[in-house]
Amino acid sequence: MSQEHRIPDVYGPGTYTDRAFVPVPRDTERIFRLLASQTPGFTRDESLLSKARFIGEDFPVLPSPIKAVSVSAALHAMAGIVADEILAIRGLENMGRQITVNTTHVAFFLGTVALVYLGGESMASLGAKGKLKSMVTDWEHGWHSTPMKLRGTGIYPTRTPGVWYSLHGSLDIPPMLRYHGIDPDTPGLDTNDRAAAHIARFTALSSPEELEMRNLLGGFCGSICFTPQQWSSSAMGRALASHPLVNVKPTPHARPTPPTPFPALAQGGGGDTRPLAGIKVVEMTRIIAGPQIGAMLAAYGADVVRISAPHLHDVNTLQLTLNAGKTTVGLDLRDPADKARVLALVEDADVFLQGFRPGRLARHGLGLEDLLVVAARRGRGIVYVSESCYGPDGYYAQRPGWQQIADCASGAAYVSGRGLDLRDGECVLPPLPISDMATGIVGAVGTMMALRDRATKGGSYEVHAALVAVNSYALTEGVGLYSRQTVREGQERFGWAEMRGAHHVLDLLRTVLEGWGRTEPLAGYLKEDGGWFQTWEGSAFGDGKRLSILRPVVKFVRGEDGALEDGVSPEWRSPSVPYAMTSKENVRFIGVRESSRRWSIRGSISRLGLLWSRWFGRTGHTSKVGQRHGKYPTDI
Repeated sequence: MSQEHRIPDVYGPGTYTDRAFVPVPRDTERIFRLLASQTPGFTRDESLLSKARFIGEDFPVLPSPIKAVSVSAALHAMAGIVADEILAIRGLENMGRQITVNTTHVAFFLGTVALVYLGGESMASLGAKGKLKSMVTDWEHGWHSTPMKLRGTGIYPTRTPGVWYSLHGSLDIPPMLRYHGIDPDTPGLDTNDRAAAHIARFTALSSPEELEMRNLLGGFCGSICFTPQQWSSSAMGRALASHPLVNVKPTPHARPTPPTPFPALAQGGGGDTRPLAGIKVVEMTRIIAGPQIGAMLAAYGADVVRISAPHLHDVNTLQLTLNAGKTTVGLDLRDPADKARVLALVEDADVFLQGFRPGRLARHGLGLEDLLVVAARRGRGIVYVSESCYGPDGYYAQRPGWQQIADCASGAAYVSGRGLDLRDGECVLPPLPISDMATGIVGAVGTMMALRDRATKGGSYEVHAALVAVNSYALTEGVGLYSRQTVREGQERFGWAEMRGAHHVLDLLRTVLEGWGRTEPLAGYLKEDGGWFQTWEGSAFGDGKRLSILRPVVKFVRGEDGALEDGVSPEWRSPSVPYAMTSKENVRFIGVRESSRRWSIRGSISRLGLLWSRWFGRTGHTSKVGQRHGKYPTDI
């Protein structure tokens, strides 16, 4: 669809709405071609681009005019194309290989953090019965244990008519509320609605500028809910737009290093032939976006060691999905011995992945320039991957931010509110952790492009993935928005429950899952035995219960018969595990051959104790780390 086929300002200033509906898979093909053409360093070879094939339901499956599913599906296809290039470099070229992306699967992927079965029971059911808490280690420490804590992260009215503001207390809400003069322990606020109304009475006394300044002075997260036009015309919006969405850059100022071939693939005899087999990744991230980058790299075969700082909070349920295929360990950079362990891992790594604000890890010797010195010393380039809210530069780059902040800054929350016909300019978050999950794909695509170039050109590379950038791209004129008629048809099809500004992303996630669960064929897809889940009979949760999580999106399919190309298609070779499961004394990269046999899908539960002992050195370390969290700090 050409840009002249779009209607401006239907959902507010700076929005562009389609005049006619195009089925989702076909529209996704267009967006894939557009994004591929706009990405520096991405192939222009038609023989490769034409391998991408999009299938799925014709109709949108989310309650929003934003084409988040199509943008995310396009990014998944790009990951598959780069993985195919890497396979060719590694001697497994197949010109008939097709890269299949199901757009409905992509929609589920955006909610994958809640699509879990443990012991045959869904996460939603376990949570409703209060059984989930005992099955995961506690890294939250009461994060949303009261209505005021839950509603402390939300979108609220300001003194300026039609302008709303996003409050966010990270995972320690009371200090932020107190800084704004709101007592989190006010008596009588025993329901979510009462808590939200109480907070709204306070925010409505301040202008958005006053709320913003208080957050800046206090070092807290927060954002005015901008329109897309306000954000794109701001100095920060222009700074971020100067970078491509998939942002991969060489480091010409560094000492040159020669091309680094991929490790030899162990073909035959059950060896791992996934595209990134043998690639070593050190991950230092939290919550969703950064861990999703690592999870995607692990699905494509990378050996990922995820490091969590014991004093920083994280979300308990994310352990069930975002640690798939990884080794996890708790290390504190403030401790010299732990810092030495991190540096030893980095010395051998191909990729360093971090999710803190730009430059924050340099104080610990883990900044980009520090690791370029490591690369020069060893004569082998490194890929330095950063995930942040606002991007690598500009006057907001150093501000803390999460998915909700990115949704509000970019204009996505404003558009979502207009799509729901909310009054008085009320804004609402997009219905899933979309910017988090999509940023994870962006980071994974960039990492694979950098590894491809390191193997063919040499050198080290910097990759940056930004939450706001993903949202901003989905609001561009080239992508377009669904019409109000299309959004209304979705409401009729799924019967979405009410969505409001004060609703937490957990509330909105539940709303979407309930809509899918009562609508066929999606309800059937989401059954544990529906063919969309990857299952291990034994896990490290709930005393070894069976664990099922949503499969990776991309499938490599043989062109001659349409069968799945086993061995090279993305999959996790080990189940998700708790944060910091491995004892720090035993942490190491697993290695290609050991990783390929470490766990088997639907493997025997009787092997679980042996595996814990052999690879994770069962020392009780997990529960101890989970109990050592102190007050949530701004940074490590």
